[in-house]
Order: sequence, then C-alpha cells, then structure tokens
Amino acid sequence: MDPELRAAIGRIARVPQLLVACDYDGTLAPIVEDPSKAVPLHESVAAVRALAALPQTSVAVVSGRALRDLAALSRLPSEVHLVGSHGSEFDIGFVERLSPELISVRTRLRNELREIAAAHPGVRLERKPASVAVHTRGVPPQIAAQAVEAVRNGPATWDGVTVTQGKEVIELSVVATHKGTAVDQLRTQLAASAVLFIGDDVTDENAFGNLHGPDVGIKIGPGETKAHYRVAEPIEAARALGLLLETRRHWLFGERAVPIERHSMLANGRTVALLTPEAKVTWLCHPKPDSSAIFADLVGGSPAGHFSVAPEREGIPLGQRYRSGTMTVETRWSGLTVTDWLDRPSRDDVPSGSTVISGDSTLIRVLTGTGRVRLEFAPRPEFGQVAVQLQPLGDGLLVLGSNEPVALYSPGVQWQVTNDGGYETAKAVVDLSAAGGQITCELRFGTHSLEHHRVPVHERQAIAEQPWKDWVASLRLPQTARDLVARSALTLRGLCHEATGSILAAATTSLPEELGGVRNWDYRYCWLRDAAMTARVLVDLGSIEEAEGLLRWVDGCVERTGGHPERLHPLYTVDGYELGAEAVIDTLPGYAGSRPVRVGNLANHQLQLDVFGPIADLIAAVADARGSVRETEWRVLENMVEAVRRRWHEPDHGIWEARLPPRHHIFSKVMCWMTVDRALHVIRQHGDGDRPEWVELRDRIGANVLEHGWHDGVEAYSVAYGDEDMDASSLWIGLSGLLAGDDPRFLSTVLKIEADLRSGPVVYRYHWDDGLPGREGGFHICTAWLIEAYLRTGRRTDAEELFAQMIDTAGPTGLLPEQYDPLAERGLGNHPQAYSHLGLIRCALLLDNMLKV
Repeated sequence: MDPELRAAIGRIARVPQLLVACDYDGTLAPIVEDPSKAVPLHESVAAVRALAALPQTSVAVVSGRALRDLAALSRLPSEVHLVGSHGSEFDIGFVERLSPELISVRTRLRNELREIAAAHPGVRLERKPASVAVHTRGVPPQIAAQAVEAVRNGPATWDGVTVTQGKEVIELSVVATHKGTAVDQLRTQLAASAVLFIGDDVTDENAFGNLHGPDVGIKIGPGETKAHYRVAEPIEAARALGLLLETRRHWLFGERAVPIERHSMLANGRTVALLTPEAKVTWLCHPKPDSSAIFADLVGGSPAGHFSVAPEREGIPLGQRYRSGTMTVETRWSGLTVTDWLDRPSRDDVPSGSTVISGDSTLIRVLTGTGRVRLEFAPRPEFGQVAVQLQPLGDGLLVLGSNEPVALYSPGVQWQVTNDGGYETAKAVVDLSAAGGQITCELRFGTHSLEHHRVPVHERQAIAEQPWKDWVASLRLPQTARDLVARSALTLRGLCHEATGSILAAATTSLPEELGGVRNWDYRYCWLRDAAMTARVLVDLGSIEEAEGLLRWVDGCVERTGGHPERLHPLYTVDGYELGAEAVIDTLPGYAGSRPVRVGNLANHQLQLDVFGPIADLIAAVADARGSVRETEWRVLENMVEAVRRRWHEPDHGIWEARLPPRHHIFSKVMCWMTVDRALHVIRQHGDGDRPEWVELRDRIGANVLEHGWHDGVEAYSVAYGDEDMDASSLWIGLSGLLAGDDPRFLSTVLKIEADLRSGPVVYRYHWDDGLPGREGGFHICTAWLIEAYLRTGRRTDAEELFAQMIDTAGPTGLLPEQYDPLAERGLGNHPQAYSHLGLIRCALLLDNMLKV
C-alpha cells in the first residue's frame, strides 16, 4: 500500500467519531455486465460489518442504485446505513414525502424516458422513487451516444430536473441531491469528526469534493479525481478497509494491555517513568510529573509515544527486578540485560559546553550482552499532540519541534527515521558483540548536546543509586514483609517532588477503575490528605525529611488563601497552585480502550473538610519524632484548627469525591475531630500548656458525630448522617481514637463493613450509587483500614490472613495500583498509588508491633 495512504488511514482511524462511507458498484462489488448480479467482495463485506460493529464508528453505503435494490443486493446488517439514488433515498418510505408537483414531474419524466429507450434498442431504464436512471452498459457505442444525446436535449433540460452523469449511466431526478450532500447529511446526523469515503465513479466526485480537514478520499481506478489517494481495484479498497479496521480497533480497545500492576516505576525526585516487563518505557512526563507526557503509550498505545528495547529474536524476558535499595530497574533476557534509571545532572556532571539545565532529568538505558537488539524511539510530546522531527546527528538524535530541546545520546547506534502519519520514529538494530558488549542511550531533556559525558556511565549509576540506598538503610523496617515494605517506602519516596516538597497521589492519569469504563481520573497531583498520610507513614519508618518538605509546601498553600485556610482546595499542582480546568484528550484511546483520558481533576473545586485531619496528625507525629515544633508548623497547625472551627458543621463532598450534592460524611466529621485532638496533643507535649477553647471544640465535634453518625437501622456508623449505606472510611470512627477498640459501636461497625464491603482479598469503598456508571475494584487502602480495625478489635489472625492476601496482589516488582479486581485477578486504577503503599507499610508496622494500635 502507498505509504502516504497507510499514514492517512492511521490518522483518521484515531478520530473520536468516524464515518466510513463508500460507493457500491465498482467499490464494494466489482463492475459486472448484469447489474443485478453485482455481488460484494467477501473481504469488503467482512471489513464493513466489523467496522459498523465498533463503537464511535458509523458505516454507510452511498449508491446510485435504488434503495430497495441496494438492500437486496448488499445484504448488509442494519448497523450499516444505506443511502440510495445518489442521496435522495435515506429510507424506504421516502417517496411518500414527494409533493404532488414533484410526483407529476416524475411521471412526465418516466413517460418521456420510456419513449427514448424504446427508440434505442438495448437501453435499460431503472425506476427509483425520485428518479430514473438510463443505463447504456452493453449497448453499441453509437446507439448509446444517440440515447444520451436525446436525454440531454430533452428531459434533462426541464425545470426541476437534476442530472447526474456516471459510467454508462445518466440519471434524472426530481430531487436536487448528490453523493456529496448525502455524505454531508450523514456527517451532521452522526456527529462525525471525520469521513473516509471510497468510490470509483464520476458521481463519487461530488463526495470527494465535499471532503475537508482530516477527511480522507480514496479513488478506485484511473481518471481525474478530487480524492487525494488512489488504489487500482476494489480488492485494494478492501485491504484499505481492513487496515482501517485493525488500526481503529487497536485505537478503541487498546493494544495488548500489560496488566497495570506489572509496570515498574523509575523516579529521581523530579519526575517519574513507567516500564513494562518487556522494558518498554510506556509513560514519562516532563519536566514535572504533572506535565504533559512525552511517552503516553500506557493510555494511547504505540502511536502515543514509547521507547522500546528488545532482542531481535524477540521472546519473553527472564525477569525484571529493582536493584536492591534503589529505583534502578533491570530487565533480563538470555544474552541481554537492560538497566534503566532516571538521572538528574548536577553542575559537576554537565558535559563541557552543553546547555543541560541543572536539575533536569535524564533517562539512562544501558544495554549489555552479546546478542542483536532492536530499538525503537518514538517521542510524542504533549500526549502526542505535537508532531516532532528526529534528526540523526553525530552520536545520536535531536528531537526537533517541541517547546524544549531534547536529545538522545546513543553512540554506536545507526538510526533509521520513518514517518507515520506525520509522526517520526527512529528504529535501529544493534549487535552488542560488535559494539563491545554494551550500548548506552541517554534521553537528555533541556539540551541538544550529544557530547560524551565526562563521568563513566557505571560511576553515574553508582552516584544515582547511593542516595536511595542510604535512605533505605536509615529506615526502621519491620520484620513483617520487610522487603516489600522497603520497596513500598522507596515508591513513596519516588512520588515525592523534591524541588517543592509536594507528594503525588499516583504516577499516572486515567488508568481505569473498570476496564472499558469511564472511571478514569488524573492522580498526578498533590492531595493534602493523601500526601499527609504518605509523609506520616514515612515518619513512622524513621524519616521526617519528606514530612518537613510537605509541611513547608502546605504552609505556602495556606498563605495563598489570604488568611482563609478553610478555603484550601483538596488538591494542588506539584508547585502548589490551583489546577486548570479538567480536560479530555479525545485522540487517545485510553488503557485497554478505557476512555476518556483526562488531564486535570474536577475534585479541585470540591469542599472536603477531612483534609485538615491528616495534616494535624502529621504535625503531631513529626513533633514527637523530633521533639519540637517549627514556627511554620505551628502556623499550619493553628490554621488547620481555625479552618475546622469555621466549617466543621457544614456538609461536604467527602473523601471519595463523588460528584453528588454535599452530605454530612462521617469520615469528614471524624477528621475534623482528629484535627483538634492532634493539635491539643502537640500543644500539650511541645507547646505552652492547653487551649480550653480547642478542648471544647473537639468535644463538641466528637459528641455530634457519635450521636448523629450512628444509624440504628444498620447498627453501625454509615457513610453520612441519616444514610443507611456503608462506607469503608467510617472505620476511622475507631482508627482515629474517637472510639476505643472495644467499644460495642466500633465492633458493630467493623462487622457491618466486613459483611457488606469485603470480598476475598479486597475491601470496596462502598456500594452506594455515586452517580457514575459501571463498577470498580476493591481499594487497597480500604483493605489496609480493615486490617487495622481487626487488630484494634483483637482479631489478629484475621488481620494476618487479609494482609497476606493483600500483598499477594502486588506486581512482580512489588508495586500496587489503587485497586484490585478479585474476579479478574488484576490491578485497577492509577499506578503506583501512594494510598496502597502507605496502607501496606502501616499494616506491616502494626503487625510487627512497631506502632501502637
């Protein structure tokens, strides 16, 4: 196939709403002498049927034949729209809508053409509801010419008659339409983003002429045409439809989707990247983790950008692992090891004369072994919205056309650059034996330098890994699941943005809570609640650096409220500023076809009164660990209490951010109580005594939630005041310390949540209607809360059993996404998720008796 046509099909296959329209005779069916025997090609029918069955895809056959004849001959399913008589018939009953005047003209037309046909032997008439076609196929040329001349000089000149000339046919209609207007009408009715039209006849030129923008027209056979692409015969058109089907199916449903939990994360304190088990870089945002992605294969398939390395002979890797105590990942095949890490250049590391910006990230990939290796480099900045050019130069490639310079330093690699739909991809095959057993690729951001680095790559790896190793060595790790806790701690550390102190909720956007569903959210931001809980568990492990950085960041957010801490948003960008509007990237198909792919999060505008509690709890933990409280932390603590004082009595949207009207959520009220309770702890242990007004506020909130949150009907604390539905977050009535572990009300709540929300190794958030379609998996953080509740209520054996089930759901390198589907036995949601890993760590510490229950 013509490479340009292949590229055009690749582009149009990825539009949100696609209309595929084609002619019948000479397109779906080859031209035959007897029109009544024009049978469509099997290959074309198969492609058309399959395309019509796809979501967001409409198919139409637009023919000059009468609609009744077209339906009888094609025998296409009802999903395929049939348009007859060059667009004058969109349904069988059309003729009934002709006015009496037009019916009179049609009658005169039929009578006149019957006389012309009788005078020219072999000429055949085809009567249609609004027209008559005069066929001259098979008629001697001289007679055919005379018949056409008689038609043109006769009824074709009448007022109100529209003439359409085709191959050996001339049609006269009392309705002024043609295939172009028919396609336009279909485009409007079906809200199509783009149209692909295939035809062979002169009459199809009207359709080709009306195409515009991303539309694609394909002409079959020779002759002048307004179409931009051409194939020789109908079977080639069938191949084009087959390619469209394959490409669009992949776009809609995703290419082979690697299970979410099997991805490994790279991190360097600046940004993060994800690797598949086959060493494909499938996700990387730059310059920050909430920036646009340069590799978005994870939610868009290969066309959205990736960086792949694999043996030429292919095959599944022997395994993938983190180097102990680091964020460096090794992927191994027989004869090939790929070592990946994210580096950050320091001033001493910058190559001489280069324009590398200190603090920018560098993705380093070291290939060692003896075999032949295939490499494919496909950068797609701005989630694939910006087409870039790749220029081979010296020891690598320059990425041209994006806002920021990017270079791939890859000495010894001979790249071949190809263009697919306006996007350039570089491919290469490297013989590692001939290259001395090792090749290094460095994706350098913020520079076009392809100079050799002064520091050997093995030394740079050691320099990059040492801070991670030192940090892990400083932690107080439990004996319970020790290695998994260490990996979880490193993961949480990797979600910390060192430059600002903020902490990501997760590394990704739009990984689905239900495969194929719409519950796809952007978690690449700093939620006050999630971040405080993350920092708190790191304090429990013996590291307060992350908590101190986060609290400075929170202080900045509070300061920007202008003295109104109660106006804090639930989440912010990593820089501590308000998010832009939530948007959808409709050119991306989503992970395994789960759309939409979102950027931003509407929860930014919700009222979530629970956010103050985890921050106060974090300050108390830091103060106890350090033995003192800093001025900025006092300021944050007092602001948290003041925010609660002003708004604790209001309904809010709650922890789960349901897009429903506010309610009096139990969890939010408990967190307001915990804010003041922890503040009192800090003031008593590290301050100047007591605050009677705080004591009164705490006790008033506690009494309110204990009285109004209890539901007599379900004999438990439910999701919100007056609601009988259960919610896992209500476990915090006891986890916070508001109720004792042996309080009958807490015991009853635990049993009710266990009965309603636990399913094997998972605990669901809730089963109440949150206003969104579909279902979701069990939440790892909710599972962790139930484990803690088991321990608080004396059910240690149940806690140990559920914890063992929980850790069995982790991926091969120890990472956890947000959720787990116990039926499909696979992870769901964004990955890796801070909630999941902090829950795992806290449970291990509690099981190891390193924390008080």
